[in-house]
Amino acid sequence: MKLHVVALPALLSLLIAAAPSESRAEDTVTRWMDQALDTTRSERLGAAPASRLYAMVAVAMYDAVNAIDRARRLSSRPQALISSEGAPRFGDRRAAAAGAAHAVLSGLYPDLADRYDMQLEDDLDALGRRYRVVRGLHWGASVGDGVVWERQDDGSSPSETLPGGDAPGRFRADFTSAQYRNMLPFSVTDPLAYVSAGPPDLDSREYAVAFNEVRNLGDRSYPNADYDEIFNFWRAGGGSVRPPGEWIKIAIVVAGQEGTTRSISNTARLFALVGMALADSTIVAWNAKFDFAFWRPATAIQNAGTDGNPDTVEDPDWVQRNGSIGGSPEHTSGQSTYAGSASTVLAAFYCDENIPFTFEGDNAIAGPRSFESFGEAAAEAGRARIFAGIHFEFSNQQGQRNGRAVGREIAREALKRSGLLAKLRDCPVAHDHRPLWFDDPR
Repeated sequence: MKLHVVALPALLSLLIAAAPSESRAEDTVTRWMDQALDTTRSERLGAAPASRLYAMVAVAMYDAVNAIDRARRLSSRPQALISSEGAPRFGDRRAAAAGAAHAVLSGLYPDLADRYDMQLEDDLDALGRRYRVVRGLHWGASVGDGVVWERQDDGSSPSETLPGGDAPGRFRADFTSAQYRNMLPFSVTDPLAYVSAGPPDLDSREYAVAFNEVRNLGDRSYPNADYDEIFNFWRAGGGSVRPPGEWIKIAIVVAGQEGTTRSISNTARLFALVGMALADSTIVAWNAKFDFAFWRPATAIQNAGTDGNPDTVEDPDWVQRNGSIGGSPEHTSGQSTYAGSASTVLAAFYCDENIPFTFEGDNAIAGPRSFESFGEAAAEAGRARIFAGIHFEFSNQQGQRNGRAVGREIAREALKRSGLLAKLRDCPVAHDHRPLWFDDPR
């Protein structure tokens, strides 16, 4: 017995020394979410396809990881999309997450396969090509393939265009991604339950107030350094991660600073919840855009003589602070809907609205910005569209309300534990199936 006691520390040292150099749990989930962000940038995706991409990658990683947890009897959470049947109890969860994300990205963007292959090779080199890793990788790849298959006819294609019009209040350009209003939701039961009742009447006082606000604050000829900084920070234009991607970036920052990433299970669940909220927000916002086809502020201001409102004044030379007028109908604001849903899910996941964080928007001109809460960031994201001159405040507020409703349903209903644990408040640190420090990343 004495010999075993003395030899144990040496044995542990040998095992540690022999183990391959491996990344922490967050280096799998967040690194592959970064790959999704980079794909949106390089492919110049719009906000709608970007939100779908983020959800598919995140859901695939969650389903791959959670299925292995279920096989080990460490999770009673349901799958988001793909059955856990056949999951390998002894599969490495990091390899499973990597395999799932790789399969989704390669399936959607095969021309970028070399990029994804290189990332996967890096992950496997870090994990070591052991039996557990190979089992996990194969399982994850099958889950990722399943996600691509299940979502291939989800309504996001073929492309559908809503023609523009020239009537007062009508969006002038063609709305070329109108099909996303019919996309199959990832989580919410009925996206139409959260669609706006519509913008105010053109001859109403509410419309005139919002009209005059954006005419003043969003005018490109009105110099204001604060407005320039805020609108650019949240601009998320072509070649960026787009508005939903900014909230993926926020989740990456917060997950790291709050210690969520010590658990690959919690990290995968966080991004699945945020990703599903963002994608389902697209459906809600795009339905309103299609139904009301409301004109953008620049069109409204340049044609105010046709709106029948005595409190609006036409200015044919008015130009928005933003570089473009906006590529979809104005009501509601997609930016605000994404902000409302993601901020709500993040606050619910951490059971704390007031978590400070700092991050940098893709189009920022003055570096990172710091926020004291998720709600503060969401409010600024919405107001940035008024400073940009491309949205009215009533569409910002309606988008925020719609998004918060989507976020509340997902936080309340999605990926919940079953049995007695389901009755506990679902905070990952305080009430998960085991403490974060106990989480085995394999």
